[in-house]
Amino acid sequence: MLPLFFDAQISTVVESWKADKDLKSATLSFCVIDTKTGEIVAELNSHQYVIPASTQKVITTGAALGTLGAGYRYSTKIYHTGTFSKETGVINGDIIIYGTGDPTLQSENFTKDTNQVTDKWAQVLKEKGVKEIKGKIIGDASFFDRSIPGNWIWADINNYFGVAPCGLSYNDNKFKIIYTSKEAGSKATVEKTIPAYCNSTICINSNVIAKGTEDDAFVYGDPFSYTKEVAGKIPPNKSNFEVEAALPDPALLCAEKFSNSLKKAGIKYNSKLIESNYKKSDSTITKQLLHSHWSPSLDRIIFYTNLKSNNHYCETILRSVGRGSMYLGIDAVKNYWQKKGLDVSELFMVDGSGLSRANTVTTNFQASLLNKIYNDSSLYKIFNASLPVAGKSGSMSNIGKGKLIENNMRAKTGYINRARGYCGYVKSKSGKDLAFSVLFNNYNCSAKDAKVKIEKFLVELGEL
Repeated sequence: MLPLFFDAQISTVVESWKADKDLKSATLSFCVIDTKTGEIVAELNSHQYVIPASTQKVITTGAALGTLGAGYRYSTKIYHTGTFSKETGVINGDIIIYGTGDPTLQSENFTKDTNQVTDKWAQVLKEKGVKEIKGKIIGDASFFDRSIPGNWIWADINNYFGVAPCGLSYNDNKFKIIYTSKEAGSKATVEKTIPAYCNSTICINSNVIAKGTEDDAFVYGDPFSYTKEVAGKIPPNKSNFEVEAALPDPALLCAEKFSNSLKKAGIKYNSKLIESNYKKSDSTITKQLLHSHWSPSLDRIIFYTNLKSNNHYCETILRSVGRGSMYLGIDAVKNYWQKKGLDVSELFMVDGSGLSRANTVTTNFQASLLNKIYNDSSLYKIFNASLPVAGKSGSMSNIGKGKLIENNMRAKTGYINRARGYCGYVKSKSGKDLAFSVLFNNYNCSAKDAKVKIEKFLVELGEL
């Protein structure tokens, strides 16, 4: 651990890190920049590669605001093939729900009631005179490649925080496994899954034990399979205890929910002709547009992406920047920041959200990126509003309470196994607006203890 230079006010913290046996073999890095002058106020190992965890989201969301724009909206379009007779109300053809990646369809962050967004779509078709559909109802997710980052680990990819983005996302691409647990040491019982598919059944092979006080149950298996293995622990003596897992086929669920909405609207269809599609369709097939649904604007989606550290939203945004491709999205993000004058040799991306430990970045890169955003009037206000506030919101709600940084620091937090960090902005005691990044890797203590060690540094930033 070789310090380059740092202000005397935080030297005590740095010295305590150097003497801490839990950090003896850890990688510690930080960089602090004065946003008015662009000068580095303090740094430590700031050009060394470290794992960013979810602080990676500032890289992806910042580039998305700059390339797609704050007002960008996703479209979901409902087409019909074949013919539609307004006299009889019959569509002799298929209904296609064509998604472009909108992650907000029936998302818990944007849906405040139990009504399905598909109910509104069905009403539109009814108002257009549709009475019967002779063909299929197809949830078309072909706009995105159907994949998950190859570097995501087995323990993540079937859980709610590791869901795959989808060209036609629905219900946050997750479902709930409802458990009942009894006395400590007994095996918990699966009661049901919500939501359920109409024509397919998700098979849950569960070995979950009633023990402890936390949700420590994890879901394993092929994320696109209908068979899920669940193991771990949930608290004893609980009813309706929820464990969230990745949906195997969000596009099919969307199509089935739409069919249910058609039934409620009195529109006939064949319940056996409902399917999803993930392959590029034949462009020669003639389609007629029936309805266009538009998502909330990108600035609202990014607000929840950073505030709640939503991996699904962030991976969706990355593919949107890449016109449906994760790999093209990574290239586009790096090209954007390179054109802004950043040294992208200090950035190695394999995903957009930071879930993979294969991502690496330098704190110099992150702090410099934040400085660029601060000095870009088209980005800063919207981007800054998406960051959790110290002592007030999101994953920063318990940081800096009663200290100067409370309500004066906004930061994106990050945590995966043995990697924790923070990056954002702080208004210091002397009136300086500082951009900062601090990342810890491979510490030999609990995540909670690592948080405490970093918090001391964050508090001192406010005193500069």
